[in-house]
Amino acid sequence: MFIQTEQTPNPQTLKFLPGKVVMDDGTAFFQNIEESSNSPFAKRLFDVDGVEGVFFGSDFITITKSQSIDWQVMKPLILGSIMDHYNSGEETISKDKKNDNKSLKSDENDDDIVKQIKELLDTRVRPAVAMDGGDIVYDSFKDGIVYLHMQGACSGCPSSTATLKMGIENMLKHYVPEVQEVRPIDA
Repeated sequence: MFIQTEQTPNPQTLKFLPGKVVMDDGTAFFQNIEESSNSPFAKRLFDVDGVEGVFFGSDFITITKSQSIDWQVMKPLILGSIMDHYNSGEETISKDKKNDNKSLKSDENDDDIVKQIKELLDTRVRPAVAMDGGDIVYDSFKDGIVYLHMQGACSGCPSSTATLKMGIENMLKHYVPEVQEVRPIDA
């Protein structure tokens, strides 16, 4: 098994590409081992000293590390954990306890503005954010303000504020005049 790695805009986060499917559907973000009870794969990765966050995309894994440990020390251990997972035959996420990111799925309660915002985020923003090893979660739209949560490499990334303000906010304002601002929220 050959696992590639890619840098992300966040120096504390590295993207691992195992060349295999990681998630059949959706994404999953774990910020600590306690949140990973439904994922044998995430638990295995949190067993590596210094792992502070695990994000699963369709074909990649993004790991966020502690500042105190160097990638040169952690990378071989993470690569070993990824190989161990695929050799174990275990699921990435237990089917009975899936927690998909459904925030961008249209809901019959959504008004036309919210539907338009979700569609733009899903088709224009998510693919770009996934390239950097992350994801975006729609929270709400109130009084002209869109509230979003960044996940994976984008969570805590120094450039995530610029991404939200210059990229996402400007695009949403252009297509949806009712949008006045985009603000990040913590999950």
